[in-house]
Parts: sequence; C-alpha cells; structure tokens
Amino acid sequence: MHTHSIAGQPVVSAAPAIRLLLVDDHGIVREGLRALLDDCDEFVIVGEATNGDEACEAVRRLAPDIVLMDLKMPGLPASDAIRVIRASSATVKVIALTSYAEDGQVREIISAGAQGYILKDVTKADFLNALRTVAGGQTWLHPLAQRALVEQLRNRQADPLALLTQRERSVLDLIARGMSNRQIGDELHLTEGTVKGYVSTILAKLKLEDRTQAALFAVQRGLTKKS
Repeated sequence: MHTHSIAGQPVVSAAPAIRLLLVDDHGIVREGLRALLDDCDEFVIVGEATNGDEACEAVRRLAPDIVLMDLKMPGLPASDAIRVIRASSATVKVIALTSYAEDGQVREIISAGAQGYILKDVTKADFLNALRTVAGGQTWLHPLAQRALVEQLRNRQADPLALLTQRERSVLDLIARGMSNRQIGDELHLTEGTVKGYVSTILAKLKLEDRTQAALFAVQRGLTKKS
C-alpha cells in the first residue's frame, strides 16, 4: 500500500496491480487462469501468448511483471524462451506452470532463469501465494519440484555430467566436434548469443577454463556421438 496526504489527511491507495502474461497453447487453460484471477484486484492479466516465440515478443511489448509459462508448447522450447525473456528484461520474472515435476526438467527450467515452478494441481491459495512470493523477488517451488532438485543434488557428486541438462550436453557434444558458436546455433536452431550463454554455463558447472578443456572432457567421458 502507498500512503500520501491531501490537506493534511493521510490517504491510503492500493499498490499497483502485478502485471501477468499467460503463456499456454490451450485456450481453456488460459480461460481458467483468467477466471481464477478474476476476483483478485492485486493481479491484472495484460496479455496472452500461445508459444515461446509469441511470449518473447509479448514481453517486449507489454512489459509484464510475471510470465506464467506452460512447459509443453510447440515452437521454441520453454527453457530457451525463458532465457530470452530473462535476457530481454532485468525485472520480469518467469513461473513455470506444468502438470508434472520431471527431475531433469525442473533443473533445466530453474537454471534457465525461472523463479517459480507450479504444478497445475495446486489449490487457489497456493497459486496466489506463489505469485505473491515470486513478485516479491523470492523463489517458489512446488513440493514435488523441490524433491526433484534434492535428488539431483544427491547425484551430482557421483557424475559431473549429472550437472548438465540435455540441451547443455548437446552443446558440449558439438563443442567437442570443433563447432563454433554460430555453427552450434545453426545445428540446434539457437541464436549465437544463446549458445554463448550455454557455453559459459557448461564451463562453470564443470569447473573448466575454456572450450578446449570442455572438448577434452567430452571425449574422455565418451559423450561425443559417432556420426
């Protein structure tokens, strides 16, 4: 709430509504979310998108505070869309909205920059709590998503490759083949900037200094696929 005064009398005005962008390829899901939030004045839905590409464009055009994004949509993979969205705005926050908490997917979505992971079976109270928590700058994870991340942490020490998402493994494979960032981008249908981000993440996760070490690591681990 914001407080100001008129003629010496304090007046309390409502805080600006939190601006939401809905991203889901199913119209009935978007309608359901609209109905769910219809009586919540603290939130306003400023737009909708049906895939990752539309979401990236809508974020630039509408400047939402939070993007509610389904993870299974045609076109640009959700993790890549999240990276593009987070790179395009320093303030926008992304919440994944999905039907299940797959171990590898949870890690990939969080590492891409999402601040929330909500399963579609949550109660309205938990859903609103998640929105408020993320809007306040904190992370909100469904209990099953938390459990999936804990399992990943337990497996990290045994195998450094467990740190990498499937997409990161693909990039590492192509690094080992001697491809440049541009060539990797062409191969995986990613921008050169997105590939550069993946390379930096891979080097950091594996505690390697450069691409040469990464390529050697991949060969030693037998990660490279035979053509």
